[in-house]
Amino acid sequence: MGSGPDRSQHYRPRVMDAILAGRLRSSGAVLLEGPKACGKTFTAEQMTGSQVYLDLDPAARTAIRIDPTLVLNGEPPQLIDEWQLEATSVWNHVRNEVNRRARPGQFVLTGSAVPDDDAARHTGAGRFARLRMRPMSLYESGESTGAMSLSALLDGGRPTSPASALTVHDLVGVTVRGGWPLCLDLDLADAARANRDYLRSIVEVDITRVDPARNDPARALRLLRALARNVAMDHKVARLASSADGDDSPMARTTAYDYLGAFERLMVTELQPAWSTHLRSRARLRTAPRTHFVDPSLAVAALDASPVHLLRDLNAFGYLFESLVIRDIRIYSDPLDGTVTHYRDGDGLEVDVIVSTADRWGAFEVKLGTAQIDEAAAKLLAFADKVDTSRMGSPAVLGVVTGTGYGYTRPDGVVVIPVGALGP
Repeated sequence: MGSGPDRSQHYRPRVMDAILAGRLRSSGAVLLEGPKACGKTFTAEQMTGSQVYLDLDPAARTAIRIDPTLVLNGEPPQLIDEWQLEATSVWNHVRNEVNRRARPGQFVLTGSAVPDDDAARHTGAGRFARLRMRPMSLYESGESTGAMSLSALLDGGRPTSPASALTVHDLVGVTVRGGWPLCLDLDLADAARANRDYLRSIVEVDITRVDPARNDPARALRLLRALARNVAMDHKVARLASSADGDDSPMARTTAYDYLGAFERLMVTELQPAWSTHLRSRARLRTAPRTHFVDPSLAVAALDASPVHLLRDLNAFGYLFESLVIRDIRIYSDPLDGTVTHYRDGDGLEVDVIVSTADRWGAFEVKLGTAQIDEAAAKLLAFADKVDTSRMGSPAVLGVVTGTGYGYTRPDGVVVIPVGALGP
C-alpha cells in the first residue's frame, strides 16, 4: 500500500542482511531501528513480501487508527515503515497477530525514532526481535577489503593484509562523507552539504516530533556542536552544557539532558559505555561513557569542518577517525551479538575499544598514524596484564587499528589492523 522508495537503484549488500534474515526465522516480528537515511527501508524491502509506508501514505495511517486489519494484512513478512508514527495501533495489532498466527517471520517494523512509550514494548518479549542499524561501514561502502575479519580475530585467527590503499586524505574524505547510502555517489562537497542539511532537519523539525518541548533549533545546534567537539571523549553533561552556552542564554544541565535524550531517541548519537570487568589490581574503574555520533560525518557537519581544516589538524581528526572505527566495529560485532565498550581506570590507563561476546573478548587501540603502534601495543599488553583472566578469560585478540599501513601480527602477539582491511 502506498508508493515506496525507488527500487530500481542498485542495492549494496549490508552486514544487517544476514542478521535480519536470521531473526525472521526465529521471531514473529522484527523491529529494525536506526537513524533516518541509514538504509533501513531498502534493506527491509529485500526480505519482505509486502510493504506499508506510513510516512508516505496518510490514508494508511488513518485506516490503521480505525481498523489495523484493513492495512496490516499483506503478504508476510510485511514491512511497516516508520511504524512509530502510529505506534500504539501498530504495536498492539502486530503483537496480537504474531500470537494468533504462531509463526515466525510475519512483520518487519522500521523506525527512525524511538516512541515515547518505549517501556511498553517490553510486553513483546518472545515475539519481537530488536535490531539497530547504522550507516554503512567502510566494508559495506567498498573502501575496506575486509581481509582482516573481526569474527576471525575473535576466533583466534591471525589474518594479514597488504598495505591499505587508503591514504589519510582518503580517510578524511570518507569521514566527511559518512556512511549514508545516498551520499556514496555524491562528490565530497555535495555530501558535506547534505549532511549539514540533515542536521538542520534534526534541529528544526525532527527533535520536536520526539519531544515538543525541545523547540529551540539554535540551542539544539549549539549542543550538537558541543558534542562534536567532544567526540571520543568522556561524556560529561555539565561540560557539554557549559560548552553549549549562548551569548545571553546559558544552558542548564537539565536542559542539556533533555536535548541529549531527544538526540538519542532520534538515534543520531550513540554513547560508548565503559567496560565492567574484574581486575588483578586495585585500580578503580571509571564508568563514564564516551561521546559518539552514529556516524562521524555528523560531527564534521556540526563543526562545519572542511577536508582542508581536518588535514591541517590531524590531532583533532584523530578523534573523528576513532569514532569512524567505533562505528565500523559496532557494525561488524552485530552478527556476533557483541557489545562495544571502552576501558579507563584510576591509574590513567585507557583502551579505546573492548569487543565482548558471550564467550570471548578482545581489546583494540585506534591510532591514525603507524608511528604510534609501539606505544599502543605496550598499552594493550599492560591492560591485559591487569585483567583477572581467571574470571574473564584471556583476550582472544589485542589489536591496533590504524589508518594506513600493513596488516600483520607483531612478535609480541599484538595484531596491527589497517581500517581499510577491517571487516565483519
